[in-house]
Amino acid sequence: MKNLVILSGAGMSAESGISTFRDAGGLWDKYPVMQVASAEGYVRDPELVINFYNERRKQLLDVKPNEGHVGLAELEKDFHVTVVTQNVDNLHERAGSTHVIHLHGELTKVCSSRDPYNPRYVRELKPEEYEVKMGDKAGDGSQLRPFIVWFGEAVPEIETAINYVEKADIFVIIGTSMNVYPAAGLLNYVPRAAEVYLIDPKPVDTHSMRRIHVIQKGASEGVKELKKEILG
Repeated sequence: MKNLVILSGAGMSAESGISTFRDAGGLWDKYPVMQVASAEGYVRDPELVINFYNERRKQLLDVKPNEGHVGLAELEKDFHVTVVTQNVDNLHERAGSTHVIHLHGELTKVCSSRDPYNPRYVRELKPEEYEVKMGDKAGDGSQLRPFIVWFGEAVPEIETAINYVEKADIFVIIGTSMNVYPAAGLLNYVPRAAEVYLIDPKPVDTHSMRRIHVIQKGASEGVKELKKEILG
């Protein structure tokens, strides 16, 4: 079986109704990014940040995976599929994808404020626990914080992602502006012989000289077309 690696971004989940951050009317228009997505913002006003992610979590209860998510999960019948996602939602998993690498953390998990990447203190919240409060403690006694990679923090899973990208026979980019590093740099690790597809309704500058098959559609329609092309 061939190795199929997918890099997904906010456009993947937009059709499910999850607000994108960068588009007009997106979350960054409502909240200054450094206030809710940086360690400094968290230190300054932890309650604001915790409540911001409580709201994002509750949104997960109202949204469902779209046909694009489901279509990618179905490809596991024909390929070794690895999904590398910049998204912090759990829609890939809920659609049935079994191998998902989250570069920017996971909304449904919380961790220690003191030692965010220590696996001993990372835990998955059940839906009835989605409301985290000030005073809720991690195993090391520090405040529970969202398990999210904030601006300025290292991206611990990038090396794992690179290992899979380097073995890709087919590499697919869906719904990402290719402006957020280090994720945008993953294209540089795709083998020369691999086929590369880009699914996005808007033009995307990949900053690359590679030949790329562009499918200018949203996630659901784009994945349908991708399946036709790669399944023959």
